[in-house]
Amino acid sequence: MNDQPLVSIITPSYNQAQFLEESILSVLNQDYPHLEYWVIDGGSDDGSLDIIKKYADRLSGWVSEKDNGQADAINNGIGFVKGEIVAWLNSDDVYRPNAITSAVQALSDHPHAGMVFSDVASIDEFGEVFNLMHYGDWGLPDLMAFKIIGQAGVFMRRSILNQAGLLDPTYHYLLDHHLWLRIGLVSKIQYIENEVWAAARMHAGAKNVAHAEQFGAEAYRLASWIEQEQAFKPHLANNRKKIWAGAYRLDGFYLLDGGFPKQALVAYWKAMKSDPPTALQDWKRILFAVFYKLELSRWREMYNNKRKKKFQDK
Repeated sequence: MNDQPLVSIITPSYNQAQFLEESILSVLNQDYPHLEYWVIDGGSDDGSLDIIKKYADRLSGWVSEKDNGQADAINNGIGFVKGEIVAWLNSDDVYRPNAITSAVQALSDHPHAGMVFSDVASIDEFGEVFNLMHYGDWGLPDLMAFKIIGQAGVFMRRSILNQAGLLDPTYHYLLDHHLWLRIGLVSKIQYIENEVWAAARMHAGAKNVAHAEQFGAEAYRLASWIEQEQAFKPHLANNRKKIWAGAYRLDGFYLLDGGFPKQALVAYWKAMKSDPPTALQDWKRILFAVFYKLELSRWREMYNNKRKKKFQDK
């Protein structure tokens, strides 16, 4: 009898044929033996189905039918899988070798944690690493202040996920952060230092590139929800200013990446008024926004070249 916990991985997919095969193989080539893997496709018409069928005999299951977006697809996948440990990997992201084995060990080493997470690499459309998203030993107050954890590096206990509930399909950009907050209410979350379990791909079609200006609206919605949700009341007194500063800062971050420096500065100014230390975590980006808005050509060229290096199609 296998005494290793069953790990269930779900890949939601829709018209990502360019990257889908690499994502699938990054799961199938893991060294962890007790693995269940489902691909939940939203009815792609770009050749994704041919890729899924190519590996169908190595998958635990797959579907290809119209759904109501990413959260709905993942929730459908969660309904299919049976693992004690659950994660999802988007169809343009990849796991690093030994990621699942390391995550299982981390959960074993931290029995009180309902969720573990590692740092996440940023890769471009060609798979080249250009950044490391470095996190920290964060808890619920940090999540409430919109310290964002890269979803690709997260693994959850199914028992805790059952307590926290499924993804809310009315969120399209911060659906994962909404879930982490609910997990943080019922369980400890644990950062695993010096590990990189996954790489998140940044490309022109990715939501955080193509729809960067939409993230702020969901951040403000989440901040309001935190204030209204009874379970957060014990944590609000010392964190309210940081919560709203974090939401404004997140909005500024994505607005700047989306090419809206004026709007980004407004958001950063609101963050500064709410909680200066939170806003000043992005002091370099704030300077870029100022120089960009003032049309200081050298700085604007530097910033544009930096963005082009990340996103070749922008």
